[in-house]
Amino acid sequence: MLLSLIESVMLMKSVILNSYTTRPFHSPVCLSALFLMSGLLSQLPAAEQRDFSPRIDERQLPMAMRSSMKELPVIRVGQEEGDMVGRDNRVLQAAVDYIGNLGGGTVMIGPGDYTMYDSLHLRSHVSVQGEAGQTVLRKADGVVSRLALDGDFGEEQITIEDPSGFNVGNGAAIWDNRSGGFHTTVVRLTGRNGNTFSISRSLNSDCMVAQNARVATVYPVISGYDIKGTSIEGLIIDGNKQNNVHLNGCRGAGVFLFRGFGAVIRDCVIRNYHGDGISFQQSNDVHVTHCISENNSHLGFHPGSGSQRPYVADCTARSNGEDGLFLCWRVRHGLFENNLLENNGRFGISIGHKDSDNLIRSNIIKSNHHSGVFFRNESLGMAGHRNQLIANTIENNGVSEKSSGAGIRIRGETNDLVFRDNIIRDTRNGSDQTQKIGILIEERAGSVHLHENEVQARQAVVDRRSNGVHKKSPK
Repeated sequence: MLLSLIESVMLMKSVILNSYTTRPFHSPVCLSALFLMSGLLSQLPAAEQRDFSPRIDERQLPMAMRSSMKELPVIRVGQEEGDMVGRDNRVLQAAVDYIGNLGGGTVMIGPGDYTMYDSLHLRSHVSVQGEAGQTVLRKADGVVSRLALDGDFGEEQITIEDPSGFNVGNGAAIWDNRSGGFHTTVVRLTGRNGNTFSISRSLNSDCMVAQNARVATVYPVISGYDIKGTSIEGLIIDGNKQNNVHLNGCRGAGVFLFRGFGAVIRDCVIRNYHGDGISFQQSNDVHVTHCISENNSHLGFHPGSGSQRPYVADCTARSNGEDGLFLCWRVRHGLFENNLLENNGRFGISIGHKDSDNLIRSNIIKSNHHSGVFFRNESLGMAGHRNQLIANTIENNGVSEKSSGAGIRIRGETNDLVFRDNIIRDTRNGSDQTQKIGILIEERAGSVHLHENEVQARQAVVDRRSNGVHKKSPK
């Protein structure tokens, strides 16, 4: 009401001033009215002033000179409509880079099949969201060539014998017979002179013609290096493995992170990659939830090289060529729960080099081709100590080990393992049973604590240590 009165008086004042300006000889009354209006305005109470001062719960961000914002930029990508329109990795990368340059936000990718001629390179604080079951990122067909000249450590170009199918902008990997693992270099081709291409990063190692040095257009479908606070969700990643050569899991996967701190991967399907499904290396506090990794040629989930505090929950690793879940080197203080690890070509879960203090609980580990859970053969200083397996179901494993399949197999000088409330069994009949040993403890193992496990096997516990003593027998 007060605001309405003030607006009315101000309108009258404006009319009087206009009249006085246009008709000055007929203005004594107007002038008197003007003075009256000014007096009225001076008597009105001041309008209520809004308080914009910071509230008590406002906090400045840890590494920025501002507080958190409720509204962040969003961009929509589609094949027919959207803020950006396209059908391959270039439009997706443009959207991610745009949001990344604004400091973070969301890229929403509409339905359709997007061809990936290079990785989608993630940026810090950018969330990439697809439409679940409808947004497919499919790796393009790959080509391979031998190097024509040695690729030297630190060099930023390569010369190849046959450049057919290699184009500027493609992703590529370079290696020789001696440079596997982290010594493989994954790059983008950034320029060309005939058979010579410039590359986006220098070579990690010498790649020698005499050692069968080669380059292939293989790369992660989604890749993130030196990032933090990134998330992806609702995507189908198809690796098109039948038309690509293998890329090792230290440098590639359907989804690959290197120093990707605090990344979140949820509600994604990763399938048919010629390598691992999801691999994250030197990446702390990564959360992988409600994801499916299936029919990849090597590992399903591969946390490694010092990735601390990983969380993998409510996921499925199915029909991968090697292990469902592979704890690589120095994976510690992780939580792996409510996962299904089935029908993988080697172990359901593999634990080894310095992989200590992890909790593995409430998982179903079944029908894997070798042991359900396998502790690798490591020396005392390098073994995986103090891991706990709680309330897991481990059944029908050892499909390819007709005489020696085990639910759990412990190798190396591994100490202070705890197995509690697990069900370890083979539900099949007669000769169809391959998980013939419940728990196999090999010669060099240290202390093993068994509590209230239900074991159904031809041999419940086989203990090959010289003392043959574990802390408590299973049920």
